[in-house]
Amino acid sequence: MTSDVTSTRKFGAGPLSRASALIYTLLIVELLVLLTAVPGLAALVLLDRSTGNVPLMAACLLPAGPALSAALYALRHRSSELTELHPARAFWRGYRLNFGAALKIWVPWLVVLALVGTNLSNFSAAGVPGWWAALLVVLAAGGTLWVANALVITSLFAFRAVDVAKLAAWGLGRFPGATLANACLLIVAGGVTLVATEAGLALLASVFSATLLWNSRAMVGEVERRFTRQ
Repeated sequence: MTSDVTSTRKFGAGPLSRASALIYTLLIVELLVLLTAVPGLAALVLLDRSTGNVPLMAACLLPAGPALSAALYALRHRSSELTELHPARAFWRGYRLNFGAALKIWVPWLVVLALVGTNLSNFSAAGVPGWWAALLVVLAAGGTLWVANALVITSLFAFRAVDVAKLAAWGLGRFPGATLANACLLIVAGGVTLVATEAGLALLASVFSATLLWNSRAMVGEVERRFTRQ
């Protein structure tokens, strides 16, 4: 009897099972991200890459914020055992819980991104010095690193939007290793977009979300220890 119970407990907990559980979770989360963000992504792929469409491109990314937040929630609460997998349930729970909170930090970032994109698209006509373009690029990159931290925090914790904004900015300097890793992730995402358009990046959404969550594990642990009640 004891050996039967032990073998039952071990089923689905080995290395191969854990790898299978991760792959299955990533696939389900990817499908759900595409399902929830597909209206905006489809319009984004079809839009002409002209200067006047920059605000529309940003608007097309609106559904992606809550979708990525739900992906982060589902990946954080995933089980490593093959017999205890419920990624779809976790995704939809995260989507319901964090929809409004994710938009509160996602929309301001999109507005900044649209303004920066519009300015850079019309840079030659503006007649401003070259360093201004470099400053805009730095602003866009810094804002993207900030929103990555903010998405992780708002997806896993119940803080006010202003507190999420402050913690995300705090995390950029407090965890330079994570910031550097996320910067590398941002460069890879940009490369994928250039080579395979936004559609290619969308197909890797769950992988990028998992990588972002992994990069942010020190920040998540610190926020949990210092700013939540145990």
